Amino acid sequence: MTWSEVPVDTEPAAGAVLLSGIPGSGKSTVAAALAARFAASAHIEVDALQELIVRGGRWPSPERDAEADRQIFLRARNACLLADSFVGAGFLPVVDDVVVRRAHLAFYRRQIAGGPLHFVVLAPGAAKAGERNLARDKTLTTDWSFLDTAMRTELAGEGVWIDNAELTVAETVDAVLAATGLTAD
Repeated sequence: MTWSEVPVDTEPAAGAVLLSGIPGSGKSTVAAALAARFAASAHIEVDALQELIVRGGRWPSPERDAEADRQIFLRARNACLLADSFVGAGFLPVVDDVVVRRAHLAFYRRQIAGGPLHFVVLAPGAAKAGERNLARDKTLTTDWSFLDTAMRTELAGEGVWIDNAELTVAETVDAVLAATGLTAD
């Protein structure tokens, strides 16, 4: 058997999904379950991109940190590069990230060129997200509940908001599909 170069790109996917919400809203779980509904898809967990930084990485913090803010956009840029690559290769990318500011959302909208960007916010409320944070293996050292109010203020009228406080993961995925008009396999 000989190896030859084959084209990577094919019929592009029908855009991309940007799934947001505060920590504990269910982003990663729902993003993975949503991606699993499609025959060709990818889950891009932006926190995993941050973890690729071996030295010098700065995680977001409630205190003003210019370098951490710069890295928020660096990881978003890398997520967009991956998303566009997957779209071109026929895979629907599902990006999960905490997007709080309009400037951050605008950055995603400018950078993802491959089809429409479906922006979906999971909004179970701060209390429910806090309850979920306490129940999961991933331990947060910072209380991010204040982001619920910040997101609702800053991103009002943007994308689709889904209150998933009382929904199962499957029901939340169904709600995302219904809201975006994407058709799963």
